[in-house]
Amino acid sequence: MDPASWLLLCRSVRFGDTDAAGVMHFHQLLRWCHEAYEESLERFGIAAAEVFPAAATGSGTPVPAVALPIVHCQADFRSPLVCGDPLAIQLDPRRLDPGSFEVSYRFHCGEREAARGLTRHLAIEAASRRRCPLPEAINRWLEASAVGRGIQPL
Repeated sequence: MDPASWLLLCRSVRFGDTDAAGVMHFHQLLRWCHEAYEESLERFGIAAAEVFPAAATGSGTPVPAVALPIVHCQADFRSPLVCGDPLAIQLDPRRLDPGSFEVSYRFHCGEREAARGLTRHLAIEAASRRRCPLPEAINRWLEASAVGRGIQPL
């Protein structure tokens, strides 16, 4: 499977994403980051219920034993975005250690870099809230992403 099919996503800026001045409202960027992360996992073949406990509730899928809360995020705005602007979102996931990873996001509107974002995730046991290793599905996604960037797994 071509990594571009799960690491490069597209969307458009919608009217509801903008403020009274018609420019993308700042909080949308982190929402788009998380949506791109979710969509990337889905395109890679990881169902939401495998990773997100709330998605498993009532789905017949066992609730995941590991949660992946975001423990750090950041956003940098490079140029304004308005309703109708097409966005290409490039994801760059990286393992930090056996129990954490981060995803860098680059947002482009045509040739123009519009924004950058970053989310850092930590694996914790859902019941005890203690750190633990990443789930196997996330490890597969991270490894495939690294290979897609030309990095050989350890």
